[in-house]
Amino acid sequence: MTESLAIDTKQFRFTGHESKKISIADVPTRIDDLYENRENYEVLLRNLASELNELQEKMFAHNRYGLVTIFQAMDAAGKDSTIQHVFSGVNPLGLRVHSFKRPNDAELEHDFLWRSMINLPERGTIGIFNRSYYEEVLVVKVHPDILTQSQRLPDEHTDNLDKLWKQRYKDIRNFERYLTRNGFPVLKFFLNVSKKEQAERLIDRIEDPAKNWKFDSQDVVERGFWKQYMQAYEEAINETATEKAPWYIIPADDKKNMRLIVAKVLAETLQSLKMDYPKVTKEQQKNLQDLIDVINRAD
Repeated sequence: MTESLAIDTKQFRFTGHESKKISIADVPTRIDDLYENRENYEVLLRNLASELNELQEKMFAHNRYGLVTIFQAMDAAGKDSTIQHVFSGVNPLGLRVHSFKRPNDAELEHDFLWRSMINLPERGTIGIFNRSYYEEVLVVKVHPDILTQSQRLPDEHTDNLDKLWKQRYKDIRNFERYLTRNGFPVLKFFLNVSKKEQAERLIDRIEDPAKNWKFDSQDVVERGFWKQYMQAYEEAINETATEKAPWYIIPADDKKNMRLIVAKVLAETLQSLKMDYPKVTKEQQKNLQDLIDVINRAD
């Protein structure tokens, strides 16, 4: 019998309709292991990856839906490795992966949602955003000088930053509602790593020569704004979580648990879509059968 992951993913789901707002400080960064050992973990993840591949194939054949998945986290939380492992069994032709870095000059000449819009997936595919437009209410909120020095917004739009953030949350909610209404549901993951675990991973990147290439001294600088980032994440999640575009806050101190939960949520989300393979009429079936004779005669 195929081994499957038995866990209620609703405990990680936040839709904004809960009785009270989410507090990041109250959400665990570590849970009990969902796997017995490494071998069991690999079996569970492999089975989930296979299921994701089948579901993506059905989505491609159905050709009515696309899925937008967003990964947000502090540095060293494991975004890259989670994307790599969770989607390892999915046909690459069905994936559209985009990693959002610091905006370039062309991107800065447009509105804050523009670069995300032009990288949206087409129907039948899964779009994967490693970071996203949420950076505009995270890093930009922690460093608001970006608004005036880099993004060059008109002065009248930056003289009241509290109002600006509220407007951006509203724009994001409307954007995600628009995507959902057009057959592109939005799935958002916040990989919740502790400050202590992040420190250990950053130090490991320094001490292990094979991982030196991963280390960026700017990560240490941003770590100094940890409290501000947690406040920004908390407000962003509370302001933009909806029933149709929920946030999943995933414990990230153990990468294996994190990957299993993310894969399970993805599978459940795809299963919830009303998808099926195209129906073939009796006449089409007969025509297909006739083609067998054509193929055999050609040989």
